[in-house]
Amino acid sequence: MSFKSFTTFILLSLVLASCKSNESQSQIISVREYEDKLKAAWIGQMVGVGWAAITEYKWIGEIIPKEEVPEWTPDMVNQYGQDDLYVEMNFMESMEKYGSDVCIRRAGIDFANTDFGLAAANDRARENLRAGIAPPASSHPRFNVNCEDIDYQIEADYSGIIAPGMPQVPISLGEKFGRLMNYGDGMYAGQFIGGMYSAAYFESDIETIIKKGLACIPDSSQYTSCIMDVINWYHEDPINWKGTWRKIVDKYYNTLDYQPFHRVNPKAWAGIDAKLNGAFVVLGLLYGRGDIDSTFYISVRSGFDSDCNPSSALGILFTSKGLDNIPEKYYSALDETKIFSSTHYTFPKLIEASKKLTKSFMDEYGGKIEKGSDDQEYLIIPMPKPVPSKLARSWNPEPLDESSIYYTDAEMKEIKFLPSCAFDSILQIFAPGWLISNCTTEATPKLISLRGRDNVLQMAFIENGSCNIRHELLVPETKNPKLKLSVLNEPGKTWTLKILFNWQPVYTIEVNDTLTKDGWFDIIQDLSEYKGKKLFILLNGSEGSGNDSKVFLNNLTIQ
Repeated sequence: MSFKSFTTFILLSLVLASCKSNESQSQIISVREYEDKLKAAWIGQMVGVGWAAITEYKWIGEIIPKEEVPEWTPDMVNQYGQDDLYVEMNFMESMEKYGSDVCIRRAGIDFANTDFGLAAANDRARENLRAGIAPPASSHPRFNVNCEDIDYQIEADYSGIIAPGMPQVPISLGEKFGRLMNYGDGMYAGQFIGGMYSAAYFESDIETIIKKGLACIPDSSQYTSCIMDVINWYHEDPINWKGTWRKIVDKYYNTLDYQPFHRVNPKAWAGIDAKLNGAFVVLGLLYGRGDIDSTFYISVRSGFDSDCNPSSALGILFTSKGLDNIPEKYYSALDETKIFSSTHYTFPKLIEASKKLTKSFMDEYGGKIEKGSDDQEYLIIPMPKPVPSKLARSWNPEPLDESSIYYTDAEMKEIKFLPSCAFDSILQIFAPGWLISNCTTEATPKLISLRGRDNVLQMAFIENGSCNIRHELLVPETKNPKLKLSVLNEPGKTWTLKILFNWQPVYTIEVNDTLTKDGWFDIIQDLSEYKGKKLFILLNGSEGSGNDSKVFLNNLTIQ
């Protein structure tokens, strides 16, 4: 036993001796170490997604060349506009506002009232909620074709971060917040990730952390089988990570026998499946062997959702190590004054909120804080065996309770956004194939004639409102494919247009009197690099100066 280990053993013995009976069955961590690991957990997420952001879904079914992976720069940690982070913070805000036992229907109303960018299962669920389909029906395969996508997996980190050594917390939070958008393996994915974070506060052995995560989900689920495959393949060949990557892709992407839900739902895409991408998180953790750079490079080079996967992997690894053991280059440039998009959290406020929720769950599960004989404070946390959720299969789902599928009239009055289907007819005239979302009842999109042009889409922004217009398409293989549109403002007022390709900002402009002094302003964005590829385009308009400002769009086309 090393001197450090011996010292720790003696210290913990003294702490245990100073505590009441039955504490020998508990896990113990000093408040200082807990806070150190808590900060590391959030920073690990930010490092992973920031470092890999430009690679997301650019490599499908192939290993990303090493030279295509960006070099780390300290400013990459400042990820305040990533859905990997702000979505899960919405769940924390709900618990802060209504208590850690907030009910699922209330959580659904809060989620319906968010206006941040979403995709896949999240987007489908929010549209369901706004249309009056209450959770858990909002995630049921009957209503959500994306219910086995990666969504809750990438936003479940919070559930383990706020629950050191309390694996039942990420299980119960998965049944609440995970069931807003995911079902079956899609929800288990988040419970698994949360369980690993919870274990990482007390464990340094990577495989032990992974297996404790698996203890939080049904052992007969396909998700469990997938992760166990990765563990077994690792033991068969602990050196060749690329060989194991190939086995994962062949079995869980190329073979639809292991994508039963996607096989019966052709509109769902297997590449965003939670199992597949969860396997890449575990691949990075196992073959990375506790090394930060190796863990990152393996998880990002696996491709597919290649920024979310290293975000989860590094978040878990950083938690296990603690900030004191993380090289300073990863957090030296952290800007603690910035606010995470669509939340009220700065980094310090996020840490305080996390600590508050940890205390709430400790009280619920019988934990406590006591001072040891060394005058330090310690978290004393019981060690109950986790009880996983009931097994559910997306391709053969349980029937819904028809009496509770929909929100009541009173609940609907609390939802301020209309579902995009409310404007489908308008959008299909204005720009066929495009959809609109995040519009309040006051936005009132309509078609008018203005400044010499017909088929003009007008929207109103009320009290710092915003609207999104989006389109997912296969970019034509013409000589010079382009996105074209024209914009106009209301005289004396401004608004801001942002264009995002695959969720990455490519163009931002303030539409004001100076820009439009000669009339309509035309915008052209080159799409040549996306020829023959699937592209998600998002146009986000947000209010500038002047309340009740109107937005005008015209000639929105792909040529």
